[in-house]
Amino acid sequence: MSNLAYLPAGKREQTKVQNRQAILDAAREVFSDLGYEACTVRDIIRRTGLAAGTFYNYFRSKEEVFSALADEGAKRFGPILKAIRAANPDFGDFLRAAIRAYLQYRASEHMRWLAANPQDPAGLRVQGETPEMHAVFLEVRDAIEAAIAAGKGPATDTDYLATACISMVREIGGVMIRREPVDTEAAADFAVAMILGGVRGLPAVKP
Repeated sequence: MSNLAYLPAGKREQTKVQNRQAILDAAREVFSDLGYEACTVRDIIRRTGLAAGTFYNYFRSKEEVFSALADEGAKRFGPILKAIRAANPDFGDFLRAAIRAYLQYRASEHMRWLAANPQDPAGLRVQGETPEMHAVFLEVRDAIEAAIAAGKGPATDTDYLATACISMVREIGGVMIRREPVDTEAAADFAVAMILGGVRGLPAVKP
């Protein structure tokens, strides 16, 4: 029988919430540190400090954990990017605002990481796709497709373009957080100039 069964109902629910969040927090770090494909459930469990049985009370696999984090990412980033799209119907303006929002998030995560890990000034490494990035990818791709449909964006491969945009901004963000001071505006300006400059040379998709 689970140890939770011996706790008062209120405390039991609180502990369940805390355990689940501990797993999600650990998984987010493991996915970022090791990469999604390379990591295992054991890596996640080891990072939580919880028993293996406790993990399986909440999730059956790393795929389920990733899905839960992706849902969280979509809830956090989806409304932000949708609001940016509504306020910036021009593709270039949307791209600029979305990149700035992502880099500001990356900078804030870097500061949070440093506060918790002062012995590791390099910050949180992002080697694989995180759930938040997947949520951002879907929203950016949708925005590109909407811009194309409205005749305001490049009629090119939207999967490739969204992937290129996000990959470039992720790498630029990695360099940005290693500099002092962290300058999100300069990083955003550079990324936007590179992306929009490159878009002009993209081949059109054949109808």
